[in-house]
Amino acid sequence: MKKLDVTTKITTIALILVLTISAIIAVLPIATAQDVTRTTYPFIGVVPNPAGVNQVVLLHVGIFQQLQSVAMGWEGISITIVRPDGVTDTIRDIKTDSTGGTGRVYTPTMAGTYRLQTHFPEQEITATKRGPGLAIGTVMLASSSVIIELEVQLDPIPYYPAHSLPTEYWTRPIDAQLREWYTISGSWLNPTNKDGNIVSGNEYAPDSAHILWTKPLTLGGLAGGMVSEEWSFSHGDAYEGKWESRLIINGILIYTHRTNTRPLEYTAVKLHTGEELWTKTFLNNQTIDFGQELVWAGQNHHAVYTYLWVNVGSTWNAFDPYTGDWEFTVENVPSGTTLVDDKGWLYRCSLSESTGEGYLWSLTDLIVPLGIDSPAGGSWSPAGSFYGQRYATYDAAATGGDGSLTTAAQRAYISEFTVPTDLPGSIGGFGGVDRAWAFGDKVFGLRYSTTEINTWAISLDLDNIGTLLFNKTWAAPAAWAAGGMQIEFNAISLEEGVAVFWTKDNLEYYAFSTDTGEYLWGPAEPEYYMNYYGWTEFLERPILINEGKLYSSGVGGVVYCYNLTTGDVLWTYEANDPYQEYLFANNWWQFFLFITDGKLYSAHMEHSTIEPMPRGGPFLCLDATTGDVIWRADGLFRSTRWGGRAIIGDSIMVGMDTYDNRLYAVGKGPSTTTVTASPKVSKYGSSVLIEGTVTDVSPGTEDTALQLRFPNGVPAVSDESMSDWMLYVYKQFSMPATTGVPVTLEAVDPNYNYQTLGTATTDVYGNYAFTFEPEVPGQYMIIATFYGSNSYYGSTTTTYLTVDPAPEPYPTVTIPPYPDYQGPSASDVAQNVLANLPDDPTASDIAQEVKNQLEIPEPTVIPEYNTMDLVILAAVAVAIVISLVSLLRKRK
Repeated sequence: MKKLDVTTKITTIALILVLTISAIIAVLPIATAQDVTRTTYPFIGVVPNPAGVNQVVLLHVGIFQQLQSVAMGWEGISITIVRPDGVTDTIRDIKTDSTGGTGRVYTPTMAGTYRLQTHFPEQEITATKRGPGLAIGTVMLASSSVIIELEVQLDPIPYYPAHSLPTEYWTRPIDAQLREWYTISGSWLNPTNKDGNIVSGNEYAPDSAHILWTKPLTLGGLAGGMVSEEWSFSHGDAYEGKWESRLIINGILIYTHRTNTRPLEYTAVKLHTGEELWTKTFLNNQTIDFGQELVWAGQNHHAVYTYLWVNVGSTWNAFDPYTGDWEFTVENVPSGTTLVDDKGWLYRCSLSESTGEGYLWSLTDLIVPLGIDSPAGGSWSPAGSFYGQRYATYDAAATGGDGSLTTAAQRAYISEFTVPTDLPGSIGGFGGVDRAWAFGDKVFGLRYSTTEINTWAISLDLDNIGTLLFNKTWAAPAAWAAGGMQIEFNAISLEEGVAVFWTKDNLEYYAFSTDTGEYLWGPAEPEYYMNYYGWTEFLERPILINEGKLYSSGVGGVVYCYNLTTGDVLWTYEANDPYQEYLFANNWWQFFLFITDGKLYSAHMEHSTIEPMPRGGPFLCLDATTGDVIWRADGLFRSTRWGGRAIIGDSIMVGMDTYDNRLYAVGKGPSTTTVTASPKVSKYGSSVLIEGTVTDVSPGTEDTALQLRFPNGVPAVSDESMSDWMLYVYKQFSMPATTGVPVTLEAVDPNYNYQTLGTATTDVYGNYAFTFEPEVPGQYMIIATFYGSNSYYGSTTTTYLTVDPAPEPYPTVTIPPYPDYQGPSASDVAQNVLANLPDDPTASDIAQEVKNQLEIPEPTVIPEYNTMDLVILAAVAVAIVISLVSLLRKRK
């Protein structure tokens, strides 16, 4: 919905500045001055100083004198800026806020010194411009500030650096300094079953079927046993759907377990972990109508306030999403259509054809006094500020002593206007099978029959509210009436400027402009005949409009994407059923859930499921531009026609699966990587084995059942394997053929040099191994990194090993040439050696004596023996040793 042109009636500064020094000024008696003048003291400041060329600076200007009320301000102030080239720039007609100051921006375009000065013109104190101690009639004299210099350099000064989006698994709360994360932290504030949403703030929507956690909703799955055999527990289709009321607000998932059950219990869990925050039943079994994120910017405080609105007719009750506690109540809320602007402010718009009257009512203006002399508008009252009324009840129909509405109650009607009484059809909300409505900067109406299409629009712009923008009639083809054509309204988007409806019998679309009411195109190419059964008249529409495209599907299981400007088919996708489980078509009935992050999410469901349920119903994630499959999971998540379908917040999708009646949170999860090296201490020249694991450590893996099945952790697997792997892990299907994830192995050697060793891929058990040979001795740091995927955030770890130097090599001995041995026999040598040995000789003694007996010389380098010499010497040595051993034994 386009933002409403509704202001807060509070004077604020465009950039962050003077509001931080605002103060509440007491109301003083009004006096009249007698020719009194007052000297004024203007000021000027500039931030940043110095600055760079073409870098915006903020000028703080005004005088040191406050005014009485937030609506008052000094007027006609100007700023002169003398540039380095001598040219003067002037900023005129400046009005301050009640603090006496305000801000303006300026962009210097050249380097050098700029000279800036504030000029305050003479003006008089009046009843509508007064301040503490200033009597009416006092003349505030003209004056100028001191001249300050702004130094501008060629290079810009640095701003606070932007924070990157998370590269690890993240949770709430998000530190307020991580401003860039707003793109991935959206909410889902409408808990009802009117699906078909374009969801912002979820730019990391799931790129795979990876499950973060699961939570039982009620008994589900196969009942089992000989009595029930192949039948399953009830999932609520048809007419008794479960999980129908659900929303996501600021990272909190809040939902009911079932419909048509009393007391109706709500449960709140942390979206990122599945941890329960609270469970409660609201007053009188009330249901949550919607969530609110209210942006409040007053002169005292700036903040976002979140509420769950539990409504019963004209009584609205606000509750805290984090605790479930009651905050405040608004009674006697007027009838009409509830609208929300871009700040989360709530309105009621009413159009009455019978009376010709309309109004736009603001809940915010009822609660917060914004009168000229009221300081309370500076804070959001129910938040418990100094002027607040937390835990209060506000009466939208409160009257005074004379029976008329109080000032606050009347103020809430921010606009009352006349409504045309001659528009086609009756004015109201979605109230009939022949008309449709949309609210935004206008209310657009479309009425259809077999003879004509009527379009009209009434402006809701505050400057032009109630004005009839157009009232058009388009003559329908004669075949519509002749064939008794069934016509259904399908979708409307004021942002895209198109309303689309469907001629059901011939399966064709027609489109009209919401900006002009004119016919745009139609009929479009007929769809597959089973898409006739699309349930469009129930408003849970299986079509979406987004970024110039119309998306459509139905019972036939063919997804169509149309050019919204021409009606041409851009692409189609058939959700094929390879095993013919589905009885009504060759493709699975598809129902759209939402579009975000350029992805179209769609699920299989039925009106009333046959038992046993058809197996393998697909869940789809398609590229919204091309129709390509990003991921498909057959049999993992089966949606519901009458219960709540999947929603998304904080870039995490949560949905109910009717195959087992559990909730599944789907998104990118955390991983952990381990690494070891063996041996930890090795010799240089030998190989080292590096091994480790990569596992999924998402909250769901902490479930007792999974820990029993996977005592060493749940292995991380590739994106391509994810859909079947999740069936194995969370639904106990057979282990599929699976590929693992890549692990990059690096080393830091003893000389602090980095080197990439290579890449290993984990197996189906999450293990990997890699062998390498260290290049130098010393201590190594081994780094193992899984860089992440569409399913997991990355993880890394290190280990250490030591490589000892190789042992010193023995010196090379060259044996000199030696004549053929002609000496005594081995026995003689042994006898002689023995005779010369001391008692208990050592090996060294024996060796030396043998050497002496053989008369072996001791050169530094021994000449080489020939081969025969070596043989003879070896034989002699062996014989001597044998003889010595024998003789020594005899001696003993």
